[in-house]
Amino acid sequence: MKYMATKHRIFRHILPAPFLFLAVIPIAILDLYIEIYHRFCFPFYRIPYVKRKNYIKIDRHKLTYLNIEQKANCIYCGYVNGVVKYWSKIIGETENYFCSIKHQESDNFMEPEHHKGFLEYSDEKEFDQKYNSKKEPFL
Repeated sequence: MKYMATKHRIFRHILPAPFLFLAVIPIAILDLYIEIYHRFCFPFYRIPYVKRKNYIKIDRHKLTYLNIEQKANCIYCGYVNGVVKYWSKIIGETENYFCSIKHQESDNFMEPEHHKGFLEYSDEKEFDQKYNSKKEPFL
């Protein structure tokens, strides 16, 4: 909790607080949308569900030595950071299903963890072996 030791912390944290905490509204709406997508589409794709409880953990607010402000911050961070990690897993599983090809290498791109098993960017031979040899009609 680095902010506790920050000089002028009241002023430095009150002005940006609405931008931080009001973000929970669009995050909750997007969370609902992604959960509907996840529950509706994954069975069609035969992708196993991602377990939400493995990504979102809200427990630090139970610590008795935290004040109410700190507890609220802990609830917010547990939810928001966890839900974004959860979405990343769902979207990564979707990407793996539809396009498991790595991006072209570049110095400034941080490859996501789920790309590790993807085909190399320009490996047409491997792509043909893995996918084109098993083509089925679209419908």
